[in-house]
Amino acid sequence: MAGAGFRVVLGARRDDRVKALAAELGGSGFHLDVRDLRSIEGFASQIKTAFSQVEVLVNNAGLAAGLHPVAEGSDEDWVQMMETNVLGVLRVTKALLPLLRAAPRAHIVNLGSVAGFEVYPGGAGYTASKHAVRAITRTLRLELMGEPIRITEVMPGMVETEFSLVRFKGDRDRAAAVYKGMEPLTGADIADCILWCVTRPPNVNIDEMVIRPIAQATTRDVARKA
Repeated sequence: MAGAGFRVVLGARRDDRVKALAAELGGSGFHLDVRDLRSIEGFASQIKTAFSQVEVLVNNAGLAAGLHPVAEGSDEDWVQMMETNVLGVLRVTKALLPLLRAAPRAHIVNLGSVAGFEVYPGGAGYTASKHAVRAITRTLRLELMGEPIRITEVMPGMVETEFSLVRFKGDRDRAAAVYKGMEPLTGADIADCILWCVTRPPNVNIDEMVIRPIAQATTRDVARKA
């Protein structure tokens, strides 16, 4: 998006990484922990002071924690997923909505997942959180209808990021096995899709976009090479 002329503001927990990336992109980077309401309020305040309005909000923070049956799932993992994936989207959107409304036209893009409309064994906590993101996104679409604010949910399949490493709590071998024998999507693929959505003509709203690697048909059906 920075390459397309957007003035990018990044928010993340790891200050060194967000500031380095912001400098690389010629943008701004602020501390943001989407599980911490005070952090969200501080982030919104900094943006308001620096820019007065927001044209595009991309709610990208999300994670999966563990891969256990409901009967064995960790309450701590579930709380972490719900606070990050669900309350994070709600709180950040709520905090920045006045700045989105201050712009002549605006766009909210929520990063959902194919897990928002599919389920799989061991994934109840994550799929529940992404089903919630889909419900939030569709509700916002109704609530903001008539205002110049577009709403989009981008729902990726398998993307090779730190996602699996986080899910398996740093177990690199187990994380690497998720993508063994197939070519997953990359973060750049998803960024390209987001950019396409936000650069459509003003009268066009992409309600939702599903993107998977060609080798993946569902969350469980993946073609792998030996």
